[in-house]
Amino acid sequence: MATTDSTTPENNAPEIVSRRSFLAATAGMAAIGCETLDAANAKIAQAEKTAAERRATAPKPPFDTLREYVAALEAYDLLLRFERVDNDEFEAAAIVYALMDKYGWYDAPAVLIENIKEGGKWIKGPIVINHMGHWDTECITFGLEPVKGNSRASYQRALDYTREMLVDGQIAQIPPVEVSRDKALCKEIIETGDDIDITKFAFITSNPADGGRYVNTGSIFTTDPNLGVNFGTYRCQIRGPKVLGVNPEPNQTGWRMLMAAKERGEKYAPISIAVGQDPAVWTVSGSKIAPRGFGKNINVVDELAVAGGLRGKAIEMVKSETNDIMVPAHCEMVIEGLVPLQEPMLPEGPFGEMYGHLGLKKDENFWMNITAITYRKDPWVMNQFTGATRGYVTAPITSIFNESFSKLIPGVIEINQVVDTTGWGIVRVKKTEPGQALKIGTRIASIIPLFKVLIIVDEDVDPYDWYEVGLAVGAHSRPATSTKVINGRGMPLDPSAGDRRALSSKLIIDATRQWPEEGGPEIYPGLNRNLLEELAPDAMNRALSKWGNVINTWGKRDFV
Repeated sequence: MATTDSTTPENNAPEIVSRRSFLAATAGMAAIGCETLDAANAKIAQAEKTAAERRATAPKPPFDTLREYVAALEAYDLLLRFERVDNDEFEAAAIVYALMDKYGWYDAPAVLIENIKEGGKWIKGPIVINHMGHWDTECITFGLEPVKGNSRASYQRALDYTREMLVDGQIAQIPPVEVSRDKALCKEIIETGDDIDITKFAFITSNPADGGRYVNTGSIFTTDPNLGVNFGTYRCQIRGPKVLGVNPEPNQTGWRMLMAAKERGEKYAPISIAVGQDPAVWTVSGSKIAPRGFGKNINVVDELAVAGGLRGKAIEMVKSETNDIMVPAHCEMVIEGLVPLQEPMLPEGPFGEMYGHLGLKKDENFWMNITAITYRKDPWVMNQFTGATRGYVTAPITSIFNESFSKLIPGVIEINQVVDTTGWGIVRVKKTEPGQALKIGTRIASIIPLFKVLIIVDEDVDPYDWYEVGLAVGAHSRPATSTKVINGRGMPLDPSAGDRRALSSKLIIDATRQWPEEGGPEIYPGLNRNLLEELAPDAMNRALSKWGNVINTWGKRDFV
């Protein structure tokens, strides 16, 4: 953990923050070059012992609150603290992009900002950013020990665990339970009427080109007489102290519910928005874990029961103050309101979107009058830099996809829905006949709208390793015969779609070893790394035993 303060009067210059100040081996790395290697290693060992003791006393899952979860991240040295950040100068976005540049989407730490300057005023936070970015969080969320120094292996551990959780291809459900108002943390402070002012909380303008400040990590709870209760993560633009935009995209469940109420002639639709959710509610809110189905085939499902099953413990709920919607009792804040359905809509955006491009400004968008805000004292809020950081732990939904597609399409082993380059997908298959890879790719690309470029690789290729995937494309594919372009469902947020219709062309690349029937060679030569391990099996161990300290400590001398 490290703390920076780049804006206080006492220190106007940015502080140089040692990377090792929030990783375990601070003392040992500082010692290299001025002490013996043995002394440095002794300090590393002591630092690691201290870190292990800190982890042993940290909160354990299932996490009931965001604060418990963040405390666990800090115990695993995955949190970087900043005291004061001037967001009128968009320092928050700059911090996030700098971390992504340095560590990448899968190894960057979470960020906690204690105080933020927004609109000329200092606002007390904290704001939590990238809280499920690092791949180690996939293990921490489920109480698994991350694989030290190998975040991709941590993710694989979480994949194996969540695959074992599935019952008939889905997360087993544990229904939510209701608690009394006096036990609900989100009811510590209740504001209605003239006391309501959403602008006093630490919600920010994420990007300079955005249309304004957003509540962009809330779980928006909507209801429908036929579909029951739904909650999803939709961005909400702050329009004033008591007015908030509500932006489910067309055909999302929340949008369908609001449109159905409008078509029934209802004047208002009640909404409650949970902010600062526990990890399970947050993950279900932003993903397709709950088996609601797609398109017109929407199912009635208790998403809160799915969240309970995901964490192995029922979600505790409490009734909203100004409507009958039940909300997570221990979230940081609940924003309640009414959506006028027969009044003119309001413009919305633009907003930096998931493709890393600025989204379009909308002429018409749902909005709500805020009727109540209830919250914990000094509420924590989350901010999502969409298109710049990972959103939620993906092992559960990936496991569901892998389980369902492996049964639906023979030969499929697993699918990597790449989150840092939206639109790419990688499928690992067990190929048993010529032409099979392109058939598999065509089927999957036609089902999953997000995939614009889909690469099919052999079973010995790691679909999470871009080097291995790129090597397979370069060494195996024959562009004239092992690629295919189809038309299918795409994403309306895709900036290349001029009219933003959900239609797209899709490229499928067969990067499996091409069989002779596909124009490939009779025999593929072996990989050099595999041949090293086969023909000189002791070479790696010998090198590491002799020079492991030099190899392993070189990269720990760098600084942010």
